[in-house]
Amino acid sequence: MLDKNRDKSFFLIPVCLILLLVIGLFALYSASYSKSLLDKTINYAFIQLRWIVIGLVSIGIVFLINYKRLLEISYIVYVINIILLVLVILIHRQEAGAHRWLSFLGINFQPSEFMKLVIILTLARYLSSHKYEESNLKTILISFGIVFLPLFLIIKQPDLGTALIFIPVLFVMIYIWGCRLRYIITTLLMGVILSPLLWCFLKDYQKERLLVFINPNIDPLGAGYTIIQSKIAIGSGGILGKGFLQGTQNQLNFLPEHHTDFIFSCIGEEWGLIGALIIIVLYFIVIWEGFNIVQESSLMERKLLAAGISTLIMLHVIINICMSIGLMPVVGLPLPFISYGGSHIVVFMIMIGILLNIKYKKG
Repeated sequence: MLDKNRDKSFFLIPVCLILLLVIGLFALYSASYSKSLLDKTINYAFIQLRWIVIGLVSIGIVFLINYKRLLEISYIVYVINIILLVLVILIHRQEAGAHRWLSFLGINFQPSEFMKLVIILTLARYLSSHKYEESNLKTILISFGIVFLPLFLIIKQPDLGTALIFIPVLFVMIYIWGCRLRYIITTLLMGVILSPLLWCFLKDYQKERLLVFINPNIDPLGAGYTIIQSKIAIGSGGILGKGFLQGTQNQLNFLPEHHTDFIFSCIGEEWGLIGALIIIVLYFIVIWEGFNIVQESSLMERKLLAAGISTLIMLHVIINICMSIGLMPVVGLPLPFISYGGSHIVVFMIMIGILLNIKYKKG
């Protein structure tokens, strides 16, 4: 049953979600407008609308069932997703040099996107079934294993951005579970000290992205082209923007991947600073409400689920926007609820369904 004590903020998350989805459809319509004039089959907004409908149905299903049912099947789903990640490497559909998609009944999907949710569910079930004790190193090591197995498989695709985003989610969840902050900080510092060794294991394009992040002008027509065009698009939008369908970087296709990773650049160009701030405020409300759920929840499994989901959404928003304005390297993370893509839109909407389930229902 719905908890009447929480009715005051009942519509905050759903309203913000709907607004973000609508904004995303307008942005995708604009991003595909010039291409659709030449090819009527290219219209990202209409395709995205189908996935949004599936996502809304998924929210309804997840909201109606008890979140504990999802925790009960999390281990099984985890194993299934590990198998799918292995299949991605063995039997894959390649795009832009990466092996990230599988096809089933003519539908392409990314197992790595679903793994984001599965890891949160699996960690929430495992950690909540073990009470924190400072001497209980085994539980923490197993938690690391739960994350690092799929992380390794996703790096092999290669998809370094998606893989590395699991690490802060893990640290937040074990902190909520009870792990002392000093242990987490010590582990992070050790990771930072050892990080230069990872340079040898990076792909050439990943090294280029890091070098271009430091100085985009070292390869303005190659690896640095996208970030330069992104900053031009956002800067040229000014305060009020150029207007819907009026963005030159967008409509003339100067900006690569402007319907996926760099959709924020299109919004900044056509809707300006005001439009960008509206989006940021909507995200802030969703994330704020997510962490409020952590504080309101008395059960550890609820806290862990809400913390993991809220952290994941927050990281995607921060990294994508910072990537678009040149404050972070290009890592290929979509902007939640706005970027084009079926797998990620469905997964993130299921996460919203879980948040609503935890927030508004007892038991």
